[in-house]
Amino acid sequence: MAASGPVRQARKSLIWLGVVIVALAATLGGGILWGGASATPKLALDLQGGTEIVLAAETEDGSDPSADQMKQAQSIMRQRVDAGGVSEAEITTQGGRNIVISLPGDPTDEQLQRIRSSAKLEFRRVWRSAAATSTTPTTPGVTEKLPTLDGEDPTENAARTKASNDIISQFDAYSCVVPADGSTPENGDDAASQQQYKMADPVPNRASVDADGTSVNSADLPKIACSANGEKLLLAPVDRQDDKADGALLDGEQLSDAKAGQQAGQNGTVTNNWVVNIEFNDVGTDMFHKVTSDLTSQTEPANRFAVVLDGQVIVAPTSNAIITDGRAQISGQFTQESSQTLADQLKYGALPISFDVQSQNKITPTLGSQQLVYGLIAGAIGLLAVVVYSLFQYRALGLVTIVSLVLASGITYLLVTLMSWTEGYRLSLAGIAGLIVAIGITADSFIVYFERIRDELRDGSTLIPAVEVGWKRALRTILASDMVNFLAAVVLYVLAVGGVQGFAFTLGLTTIVDLVVVMLFTHPMMQLLATTRFFGEGHHFSGLNPQMLGNAYRGRLNLDFAARAAESAEPGSRKAKKSRRAAGEAERRLTIAERKARAAGFEPHPHDGVDSAEAASTNDAQKGAAQTDSAADEKKGEQR
Repeated sequence: MAASGPVRQARKSLIWLGVVIVALAATLGGGILWGGASATPKLALDLQGGTEIVLAAETEDGSDPSADQMKQAQSIMRQRVDAGGVSEAEITTQGGRNIVISLPGDPTDEQLQRIRSSAKLEFRRVWRSAAATSTTPTTPGVTEKLPTLDGEDPTENAARTKASNDIISQFDAYSCVVPADGSTPENGDDAASQQQYKMADPVPNRASVDADGTSVNSADLPKIACSANGEKLLLAPVDRQDDKADGALLDGEQLSDAKAGQQAGQNGTVTNNWVVNIEFNDVGTDMFHKVTSDLTSQTEPANRFAVVLDGQVIVAPTSNAIITDGRAQISGQFTQESSQTLADQLKYGALPISFDVQSQNKITPTLGSQQLVYGLIAGAIGLLAVVVYSLFQYRALGLVTIVSLVLASGITYLLVTLMSWTEGYRLSLAGIAGLIVAIGITADSFIVYFERIRDELRDGSTLIPAVEVGWKRALRTILASDMVNFLAAVVLYVLAVGGVQGFAFTLGLTTIVDLVVVMLFTHPMMQLLATTRFFGEGHHFSGLNPQMLGNAYRGRLNLDFAARAAESAEPGSRKAKKSRRAAGEAERRLTIAERKARAAGFEPHPHDGVDSAEAASTNDAQKGAAQTDSAADEKKGEQR
């Protein structure tokens, strides 16, 4: 016999749910075997501990930074940490000049560099180039000329010229590699092999330079810097808009966006080379257009411009075309992680003040593993309470609730673990609280659905149509309830930080899982169970027995049936009590029209005003009830 439409649809839904679960499990399994994933979610700072970094603000005159500067720096640090995939981090200010960043677990080198960096981005023209450690004298280029700034004070111009000459004079003797301890490089192969080296600081390496008592902005001075590929460069001052002393600088402030991506080939195909695509604002577009127009006509190295980040040359490409639309691409020896790190640093801008790392220490969990155990115990108690209630209230039907909760818990666990691996999500105690609250939310959806089915059975419907009609009525309520929960979770996540965000995230995630489970498992399972004899015929332990649910009301035409049954039963007997409850239920279910008709004394014949199908249904119901009563009477030896 071919399966009915609802049964076929139920089977399809269960298959899709199985596919989803298998896909999640297979992805996590592949990550564990080959991708460095873990079978358990990562824990947050309050449960695992992590790393604490203290950053101290540095100003030019040594004074304390303003409250607005510290607030802005804290906000930028928060953006950098979040962009690096680190959740549940704590970022606070300490005193008037310190920012304390607490990261859960062991942060990677890229994440630490993202935090330490000030992300000061500049675009500078190249004047000279040489090998990293070369001391061979170089010749000034044809474009090596300090630009004249309109509106600059003569004293300031003289100081800028003097400071520029001092920087240029250091270029030939400058080496990109210096001993790490600051000592003089040792001679001899054996001595050199024992000495540790590091990248030299750029010249100048501060935001301003003092020349004869006059402070000169370093952006208006040449810079000696090194590139990652072993090249030292003498760079021109940063271009100013319209060559004005107070004009805008061609730096990170003129960027409107920065994104990491894979470079496209000449034929439009995507290559494996990672790049950073940058886009200038209107001011930056005009300035970059002028720069590329000047450089394209020059020869090496004057046809190059350098992208300088925190004093280090990230890349110094040749200008091969005039860029008029303000869209450029930074390419180099980038990986996916390094290109994303650079894009995030550029996108979130430079810090308003510079910071120095004061300390970096390991910290212990603020709550510890014992609190995690308590949280898990609380969740187990809540789950057990729901199980006991479901079995007591719904009997065998409660097993559907239990299996649904198990599936929802399993899917949630897989999603949280996958997000710990791919997105850096970490589970905090607040997040565990969200999971515990979700047990009640999920169980509530099942209860709403089961009660709608029971309502249909009380109205005289059989189980199969009761499941379909009850689902249509329950779905509206479930969607409305889950939508409210999800909106609350979104608002909390957007407006809050730290632990509250963790609670909001798990609450929103489990709300979505609840909808998936109730639509792809609970309802399809009820469609299949309705076709079984145990549930379809209303077994005593099925939880869907019409007589136990008070199936007495089938409209005003049969209202007196329950009342007559109550009068004929022996006073005080179980049958009399049950009949009185059924009569009360029928009384409560009267419509307004039926109440008015009864008040007017209208008592029609059971077959008046109804079609034959309804009459037949009424008679069948009466016969079934009468037979039930007769069987009960025979057991007591009574004769009706």
